Amino acid sequence: MSKNIVLKKGLDIPVEGAAELRLSKTVAPLTVAVEPTALKGFTPRLLVKEGDRVLAGSPVMSDKKNADILLASPVSGTVSAIVRGDKRKLLAVLVQADDRQEYLKSEPKCTTAEEVKQSLLSGGLWPLIIQRPYGIVADPAAEPKAIFVSAFNTAPLAACTEFTLADRIADIQAGVNALAKIAKVSVGVQEGSAFAKLENAEVNTFKGKHPAGNVGVQIASVCPIRKGEAVWTISLAGLAAVGRFFTKGIYDVRRKVAVSGPAAIEPAYVETVPGTPMKCLAGFFGGKPEGVRIATGDLLTGKTVGEDGYLGFFDDTVTIIREGTDKEWFGWALPIRWKQYSADHSYFSWLTPWRKYEMDTNLHGGPRAFVMNDSYYSKVLPMDGIFPTYLIKACLAGDIDKMEKFGIYQVLPEDFALCEYIDPSKNYIQDIIAQGIDLMLKEMA
Repeated sequence: MSKNIVLKKGLDIPVEGAAELRLSKTVAPLTVAVEPTALKGFTPRLLVKEGDRVLAGSPVMSDKKNADILLASPVSGTVSAIVRGDKRKLLAVLVQADDRQEYLKSEPKCTTAEEVKQSLLSGGLWPLIIQRPYGIVADPAAEPKAIFVSAFNTAPLAACTEFTLADRIADIQAGVNALAKIAKVSVGVQEGSAFAKLENAEVNTFKGKHPAGNVGVQIASVCPIRKGEAVWTISLAGLAAVGRFFTKGIYDVRRKVAVSGPAAIEPAYVETVPGTPMKCLAGFFGGKPEGVRIATGDLLTGKTVGEDGYLGFFDDTVTIIREGTDKEWFGWALPIRWKQYSADHSYFSWLTPWRKYEMDTNLHGGPRAFVMNDSYYSKVLPMDGIFPTYLIKACLAGDIDKMEKFGIYQVLPEDFALCEYIDPSKNYIQDIIAQGIDLMLKEMA
């Protein structure tokens, strides 16, 4: 049964640099990176070597723990390099793309749940499905109680799904129809969304500030995860790729990507594939990355990759922001700071609520004693049953019993991004939660 849910907690950060709702260009990169590092729980085994010819959809690596889980190339071309890090850890497979793309043809079946699973596994699309708790690549043998999709993103400067995917409703519906064979599909939308009329799914309407668009918040509001239970999630762009696979029989992960941020030049959208080099977007940062931070992902949870990095496997946003290296006279002690935003109304900037701010990476302080009470973080975390301060401290202490008690099964680091943003102690809270999850995976395996 569908629900209308109003979330009263959260925070919308008024930062300037949102991408204009127009497609600036289509980017056809000369080289694309297939990076397994974005997939938690995926231990890569290389399936190709330098000089091998691949098609879009050809597997380039598999999971050592489950050889059926494949990671495919998003483009056709020639494997140009195998990139390794410390202890020969596999970091990426670089594919030199063809001028004209060729796709590996498949004949997926979706009559039963098992056929859907096998089709997604053999087609290389399985890594798009993430399992909670822990945010790992879904276990094909698991039986999820639901599959959740968030059809909107409330993060600052994030891509607008109404613009990027409204023309792919047919693909999204086909993806819903296929995944519904496995478990109930629950889609979270905003009021008046183009995706509100999806069939064969439970469509829930959410209203509220960020993080209302986080799939974790939607799960906590509709179907909280308890110990021993599993819930799967997939992004709306991933769902569209699944639908295209079942209708066309090809691995097509092209997507519209928002290139945004206060330091972006004429921020807009581009169409490209995951693994695209940031150098292909040089026009948006002037080709001069000095003093600029380039991240794949949104402003709060994105990963800094620089001009030599690549678009993330799950990402539909690139954020460009200035490095905050300037020092202020008197700092926080200045009585009037019109150019600074404060979530706690510490400055008079709260008198201009309509204003957008040219924010940078400056933390305006350094790490200090972690003494906040639970109500401080709870005001931006609309997840009942989660005790953020106690959970953070339990993760710091490595106390598994308390981590379970205070809600570790419900959350991922992205759910604590706003807690990190407002934290006056300047702690890297997302990293703390990630370390706690890593400990749970190690100890509970």
